[in-house]
Amino acid sequence: MTDALSCWRCGASLAQLSLPLSRLEECPDCSNYLHVCRMCGYFDPNVAKSCREDDAEEVKEKERANFCDYFKPSSGAYDAAITTAEQRARGQLDTLFGDAAEQADAAAADDSLQEAQSLFGNGKKSD
Repeated sequence: MTDALSCWRCGASLAQLSLPLSRLEECPDCSNYLHVCRMCGYFDPNVAKSCREDDAEEVKEKERANFCDYFKPSSGAYDAAITTAEQRARGQLDTLFGDAAEQADAAAADDSLQEAQSLFGNGKKSD
């Protein structure tokens, strides 16, 4: 069964890990926790609480390690389409905010430093 398991986040093979997965077990490639709702066979975002196990307590954060007693690792947890969409969205955000925001922050920090230095007489005075 472990041969078919792959990480829910990156798709890396988990064949070297032994079952049952511990609560804090991490993917050897991406270091994300594996005992999470997204990795479970009962996970289904189309049902109430995103879980098909009626007796399971609700877990709010589906991508964080949890203590669910009903956890059963799923071999089909990795979805390449979700990962691709996430990477595309992050790329668009970086394009929109990434470099420009960092440059604006650096320029504002330089201006503040110059103002402080001129205020205390430790730097060059501006005209």
